[in-house]
Amino acid sequence: MKHLSKNPNDVPFVSLIVPCRNEETYIERCLTSITEQNYPAEKREILVVDGMSEDATRSIVATFAKRHPEIRIINNPQKTVPYAMNHGIRESKGSVIIKMDAHSSYPPSYVSSCVRNLINLNADNVGGALTTKPANESSKARAIALSLSHVFGVGSSPFRKESASKKPREADTVAFGCYKRSVFEKIGLYNEHLAKSSDMEFNIRLKNAGGKIMLVPDIVASYYADATFKKFWKHNFVDGLWATYPLKFTPLLLRPRHFIPLAFVSTLFSLLLLSFLYKPLLAAFLLILGAYILASLAASLLVAIKEKNPLYFFLMPSAFAARHLAYGIGSLWGLMKLIFP
Repeated sequence: MKHLSKNPNDVPFVSLIVPCRNEETYIERCLTSITEQNYPAEKREILVVDGMSEDATRSIVATFAKRHPEIRIINNPQKTVPYAMNHGIRESKGSVIIKMDAHSSYPPSYVSSCVRNLINLNADNVGGALTTKPANESSKARAIALSLSHVFGVGSSPFRKESASKKPREADTVAFGCYKRSVFEKIGLYNEHLAKSSDMEFNIRLKNAGGKIMLVPDIVASYYADATFKKFWKHNFVDGLWATYPLKFTPLLLRPRHFIPLAFVSTLFSLLLLSFLYKPLLAAFLLILGAYILASLAASLLVAIKEKNPLYFFLMPSAFAARHLAYGIGSLWGLMKLIFP
């Protein structure tokens, strides 16, 4: 089958797996967008794998399930995403598995586009781009969202910013993958040791096994970023930790961009500490830190001009710092946990 047909009997059954925990702020928006997909309702199931939420998440999902019989809530006592995905895959019956993020919402054609491209491109995994949106209308939330779509904030991340090319291309990983079920039968499930980075590790295994991963820029989901600098700092610290700590469990091969914050923070810490023994190194420390601050201010100025709001000149440096420094410190902490378990 090369194209999706309007006849529901001609399309594959799809399992949409939504890992979540304490997502009362986002889960209603997420499920609304999923239930409004133009993919035939009788050809899909929605498995919400909940990590024993302690807020209103479960009651919101239960309300949706009453109106939409294709929704099922499954318990996730381990409370981690890879366990949720594995449990969901075992409970699912679709020939196509799509991971759906609870912090996101999806246009009505999202599932249809994923499945169509999975078939047309003869791929094993298909995904698209992320449009980062603020959690609310506050200036801080908007600054955080802007930092996740700016080249100074995310570097060369292929799905975190708009692609110059609108053509599908092969990639190492994609956000919220759409997989053939046969992929999991061939290479196994997600590594449950990896509370984070499990998608990256899984897709590395898939590529090593000869799998084909396609990034399709026309497939776009909206990701809602953190609302406060405190949450954003914590989020990036954890992401940084799981950029290095997985080396304990697997020879994870991340891209160089994942280690730039680690190199930056490690260099600053090293120069600062060594400057107590050799004072000229303090000048090197100040030079590197100063260059970073100037680059951050320049990027912030450009954002302020583009957004026509001078407030961003003062907010963006904090957002960029939370992104870079927290990630770098988290990565350094992950290495320390490896060296001194």
